[in-house]
Amino acid sequence: MRNLDVTTLRSFVAVADAGGVTRAAGFLHLTQSAVSMQLKRLEELLGLELLDRSGRTIALTASGEQLLVYARRMVALNDEVIGRLTDQAYEGEIVLGVPHDIVYPAIPQVLKQFHAAFPRVKVQLVSSYTRALKEKFGRGECDLILTTENNIEPGAETLSRKPLRWIGAPGGAAWRQKPLKLAFGRLCTFRPRVVEALDSVGIPWDVIVETDSDRTIEATVSADLAIHTMIEGTEPPHLERIDHGGALPELPLQLINLYGAQVKKGVVHDALADVLRRAFARVESLRLKVG
Repeated sequence: MRNLDVTTLRSFVAVADAGGVTRAAGFLHLTQSAVSMQLKRLEELLGLELLDRSGRTIALTASGEQLLVYARRMVALNDEVIGRLTDQAYEGEIVLGVPHDIVYPAIPQVLKQFHAAFPRVKVQLVSSYTRALKEKFGRGECDLILTTENNIEPGAETLSRKPLRWIGAPGGAAWRQKPLKLAFGRLCTFRPRVVEALDSVGIPWDVIVETDSDRTIEATVSADLAIHTMIEGTEPPHLERIDHGGALPELPLQLINLYGAQVKKGVVHDALADVLRRAFARVESLRLKVG
């Protein structure tokens, strides 16, 4: 197993760019003999002549020209890794706001991928309702936020469009009751549209749980005491989509919007926005394939 040394490759690139060992040595802050020795070791390692020394100036051989392409890439990648992991420009904190109901399945992967790229940057995840997140964003308390909305406002971009679904206990019968028992969060943005859909088809309803706790809603629905609505694909494993056969009205599409990414604010900020875009694009692609 033979391994190329980045320091040696850097010297080789410098010689190729400078057109000679002397000028390259000055650029690298090394002695001419040190650079020459590095080039000799590189040629011995590969068993190839990389420099044509027959003329008054040094030129690359065919093998040297081929190596130069790889050497540039390897040196650049080395510098990118070192810079990304140690540059204090990539330190600090960024605040990301996400509604409770769309944290899964995309956000854990977003955090994992972003941490791999920027391990010295802390992402503070704020999970709340869309209305509260927009208020925080307006006060400058969040750098980026996701929302679930019926429309899109100026300064936002839509990452995904997903339908609302009726959710109940596995094998439950609460959806058959009249009036229909509902469980909702106090600030849930879905509630007005759900009520409107029920009223439009004349189904009586009653909100029996109104809370700030998602766990309370899930416990009530899991006990088959009420039903709930969630964005398709976000329901937890202990709940299931209700197969109502048309007995309940169809629910509208919801937009998952991203705020704060329209204006470039630096490498870290823009990179997190890009990771979010890719994550929800993958989720949307999987949904369309399954559909």
